[in-house]
Amino acid sequence: MEFSFDLNAIFPERISVLDHNLTTGRKALGRPDPQHQISRVIDELGKASAKAQQLAAPITSAAKLQTNRHHLYLLKEGESNGGRGLAVGFLKVGYKKLFLLDQQGAHVEIEPLCILDFFVTESLQRHGYGLELFSYMLQHKRVEPVRMAYDRPSPKFLSFLEKHYCLKGSVPQVNNFVVFDGFFRDRSAARLRKALPKKPEGEIKPYSLTEREVVREEQRALPWPFAPPSSPPLSLPSQCTRSQSVGSSPSRGPPRPRPAPPTPHAQYLENLNCRARRTSQPGLVARSNLYSRHLNSRDLGLLLERQPSSLKLPGPYPLPRLRPPASLLSPRPP
Repeated sequence: MEFSFDLNAIFPERISVLDHNLTTGRKALGRPDPQHQISRVIDELGKASAKAQQLAAPITSAAKLQTNRHHLYLLKEGESNGGRGLAVGFLKVGYKKLFLLDQQGAHVEIEPLCILDFFVTESLQRHGYGLELFSYMLQHKRVEPVRMAYDRPSPKFLSFLEKHYCLKGSVPQVNNFVVFDGFFRDRSAARLRKALPKKPEGEIKPYSLTEREVVREEQRALPWPFAPPSSPPLSLPSQCTRSQSVGSSPSRGPPRPRPAPPTPHAQYLENLNCRARRTSQPGLVARSNLYSRHLNSRDLGLLLERQPSSLKLPGPYPLPRLRPPASLLSPRPP
């Protein structure tokens, strides 16, 4: 690809390596790199690559190269175009985090070096330029072709890999990347990390029995009106079950049978017991001391019969009965 400016002044090397700074490895004659001209060369090559691959938009541009940690290898022919140089092609690589399938169909999370875009001017193809550019990249990155992933390679690129590097059988993937047999072989744990299963949710742990006993002792120490009703002690099987379930999820414990609904006769006896407890001596004392809010005429009659002296009814008090003085009651002398 020809340009009106001198490519030899911009790219002093035959193969220049560009990064996000859009600078070459060596500067020509100590002058700063003209980034405007470098950006124009990259954009034109990217458009030609997208057109050759029949893509809707170019995937290589100067703006995209500046926003990513990719490397672009640009090959020129310095003696062509009247000594101004000719842009032959480019190769863009970069590391990407991928989720791939190995030969057994297991998902693998890996971040390999990927071939993202590869293009050689159509008029200069089959002249060895593509092999020169690809071999320079392998030597610069110190990587083998089988250890790399290829982003949507064209049929020409696949035949190129098969011809020069004997890469034939590929492992099917669900994305646009292609990997070949031997990609997952002899990889270190740092580069090949199997996707970890989803971390289970935290187990719900109940309070320990020790804390429960402390709370119960504090409640028992309260005076009678404020103390909670005492519950019947646990049977031996239930105590063993609760002690074994400490520290584990309640959902994993043995299933407890649901209590059967009470019969009408048992419900009637329970109501009688409740009434007996309400009319017991402690209950009457509490009501006489105004601890209870439930006071009716029946309970008032019971209180007046059993404790007539200790109960003081609210309301207006009766007037005291006046007695005549003692002088009037004593008999007069004759």
